[in-house]
Amino acid sequence: MAFTAKDVKELREITGCGMMDCKKALTEADGDREKAIEILREKGLATAAKKSGRIAAEGIVKSYISADKKIGVLVEVNSETDFVAKNDEFQEFVAAVAKTVAETNPADVEALKATACGDTTIGDMLTEKIAKIGENMNIRRFARIETEGVVVDYIHAAGKIGVLVEADAADNAEVCECLKNIAMQIAALNPKYLSSDDVPEDYKEHEKEILMAQAKNDPKNASKPEAIIEKMISGRLAKELKEVCLLEQEYVKAENKESVAGYLAQVSKSAGNIAVKSFARFETGEGLEKKEENFADEVASMIK
Repeated sequence: MAFTAKDVKELREITGCGMMDCKKALTEADGDREKAIEILREKGLATAAKKSGRIAAEGIVKSYISADKKIGVLVEVNSETDFVAKNDEFQEFVAAVAKTVAETNPADVEALKATACGDTTIGDMLTEKIAKIGENMNIRRFARIETEGVVVDYIHAAGKIGVLVEADAADNAEVCECLKNIAMQIAALNPKYLSSDDVPEDYKEHEKEILMAQAKNDPKNASKPEAIIEKMISGRLAKELKEVCLLEQEYVKAENKESVAGYLAQVSKSAGNIAVKSFARFETGEGLEKKEENFADEVASMIK
């Protein structure tokens, strides 16, 4: 019995298996969907579908830097448990994903899953890992920076936080050390913007409205003139922007409250001009709901 591309797609949606695995199963089953599902189950691949509803909020962030430091990649792949995130096979898979992003520059995660990697695809590799390791996994996001300057990476806490920093600068040891320090700054203080010039006006206005409401609700300001309150709010907003803008932040390793921009200027005197152009920061599981485990309840339910 013949089958179509639509049949392969529907089998994939039912089982959660890769396209090639579904095609092979339908071929072996002579187009019989139910028999193909049994074949996939027997091979241990269809179990991936049963795991797809589980929350995958652990995992790791990995980076990849090309040999000439012109391309840098961050990728976050989630798993259900931190134990699996430390699994060598899982980490090798994430490293392969990062390298594939660097080499092929996919448009998004779905395009990445359809991208070839060896004699298979990233999506089929993911399905195979889910079935083999026994946990739901998810390629959540990636960032890719390609530059005419240099890009440097930093991975903190074995993949809990990953950072890329791009700069117009020469590729030398002093520059790379400087940019590594900047990447550590980003990992620690999590700036939102490169400089105050990059902050959208609507963000500034929103923050200003909040600060104005706070000021008016403070009894201490009841008798202060409007002009004084405005000046006070401008000062608070400037301080807040200093905290969320990388170049205006106080450099964490400085002993004299020097800014990041000041540190870059200092290093530039001996290493050549260093102009940071962009950065990316991923923190594993940020924004994802994590499943709360109650061991006592789990044991009690097993006894029942």
